[in-house]
Amino acid sequence: MRARQIIDEVNKVVVGKENEVSKIMMALLSRGHILLEDMPGVGKTTLANAFAKALGLEWRRIQFTPDVLPSDIVGFNAIDQNSGNFVLHKGAVFCNLFLADEINRTSSRTQSALLEVMEENQITVDGVTFQAYDPFNVIATQNPFGSAGTQLLPESQLDRFMICLSLGYPSAESEVEILRRKQHPENYQISQVVTADELREMQKEVDQIFVHDEIMKYAVQLVYMTRSHSQLSMGASPRGSICLIQMGKANAYLHDRNYVIPKDIQEVLFDVLGHRILLASARQSKENDLKRQILQEVLNSVQQPSLSENNAG
Repeated sequence: MRARQIIDEVNKVVVGKENEVSKIMMALLSRGHILLEDMPGVGKTTLANAFAKALGLEWRRIQFTPDVLPSDIVGFNAIDQNSGNFVLHKGAVFCNLFLADEINRTSSRTQSALLEVMEENQITVDGVTFQAYDPFNVIATQNPFGSAGTQLLPESQLDRFMICLSLGYPSAESEVEILRRKQHPENYQISQVVTADELREMQKEVDQIFVHDEIMKYAVQLVYMTRSHSQLSMGASPRGSICLIQMGKANAYLHDRNYVIPKDIQEVLFDVLGHRILLASARQSKENDLKRQILQEVLNSVQQPSLSENNAG
């Protein structure tokens, strides 16, 4: 399977993070955007670069700093000295895969320049709208809130990311392997596995994965319960339900199934909903632990549908 080949290529340079790499592959197959939240130095940018190379897509990267402007993202028009006409200078999002490094170190105005293209697959420059590239995905990284020079992403921006992942520190064994591979980087070069056309074909195959009505009801019940939980001030939006189903279909695809089962939804629940819920009273250092606990309570409270393989498929 080509998706597995892509995952294997990325795992050449990202050691001990097979689960996270698989989740990112699912999001890309679902046409979703990915947010990687973690401390510096754990391989977020390396992972994003590895996917760009393995997918063989046209990609661009911006290191977000306080002086990055919206025009750096979407582009601007300038007068050509020879013709006297306005000429479009395309911004960084005119590509297939946009790597937004440390996105929470720039201004809210610059962050918001990404909203339109992430949601509507179009780019507006000085009142003129252009179609985004197909496929188009954003892989953004951010340092934990509270790190020097960071600020919280607005909820409207967070909601546009299909999943949010945290890589965490590698195990001691994995870290030794990282050091070992650094001694001979020529042996761990990323090879291109697919073209943009092939990725689009894979995305269409994911679209065809069957989802039973009972699975849809299950996903909605899970999301609905986040809106009434006593420890949450904000639950997940309907976009959370959509993303749960999309990620569930991609999960089934990676397991060579043409139908979704409850486990497909359960395995991606926290990655899809964790950044879409707000705690009523949060202690930043323990926020993710509490969110995970709440979502586990939600999962335990909703009875999963009992479907035979014949009914599920």
